[in-house]
Amino acid sequence: MIRSKALYIFIIFIAVLISGCSEYNKVLKSSDIEYKYNKTMEYYNEGEYYKAYPLIEELIAFYRGTDRAEKLYYIYAYSDYYLEDYLLASHRFDKFVETFPRSDYAKECQYMAAYCQYKMSPNYSLDQDPTRKAIDKLQLYINDYPKSKRADTCTQLITELETKLEYKRYNAAKQYLKMEDYRAAYTEFDNLLSNFPDTKYREEAYFLIFKAKYKLAVNSIESKKEERIDAALKAYITFVDRFPESKDIVEAEKWYSELQELKRETNVANKS
Repeated sequence: MIRSKALYIFIIFIAVLISGCSEYNKVLKSSDIEYKYNKTMEYYNEGEYYKAYPLIEELIAFYRGTDRAEKLYYIYAYSDYYLEDYLLASHRFDKFVETFPRSDYAKECQYMAAYCQYKMSPNYSLDQDPTRKAIDKLQLYINDYPKSKRADTCTQLITELETKLEYKRYNAAKQYLKMEDYRAAYTEFDNLLSNFPDTKYREEAYFLIFKAKYKLAVNSIESKKEERIDAALKAYITFVDRFPESKDIVEAEKWYSELQELKRETNVANKS
């Protein structure tokens, strides 16, 4: 993404040159650093981040170690943010906090680094490493600034991200069930309940754990049938104990009766 961002800036830069923007060319070519600094701030404040960006990079090198460096690093990170390069923006906000830990902007930049990670959280169907990183960074902000107004926002964002992770695991378990990979299905539902004990899918998860174990038992090879029947019967008891009024009780009881009959047949076969 960093390479694509650099390419994007380069293309915009060339486009501006080709368009014959004489004023901007004058700024770029000027040796008057004060003039360049003022124009950079003007471009930034007017939302012309693609114009400000090359100038910021030049000025940061010139003003390193001075009072102006702090402001330049600050708008550098925000320029990436407004240009929607959240990966690079998060990195720059982190670097700002590292470089200027006592700055009045430090708390804000720590939040923005986390928020950029939140913005990179992908659709639930994709790899969720960015989502987990976002949760960690948002939680770190809460830990560092528990009384900040942004801490409440971080809590809301974490809830949203955790809901995405919860749905991903739920959806994966349903897909395993659909593909008739019953062992993977009930394992994934178990993980859902372990990681999200208050999940809204709780009742359905317990029912589908029983369904997966029931399917595994009735389709089992003989050497493992008795063990799998017992596991399915235990799953049934767990389900009905927790949700005696469930809409799925009738179907569960039907499968339970089939399992009991199958267990009797298996016991007879094993004795003969």
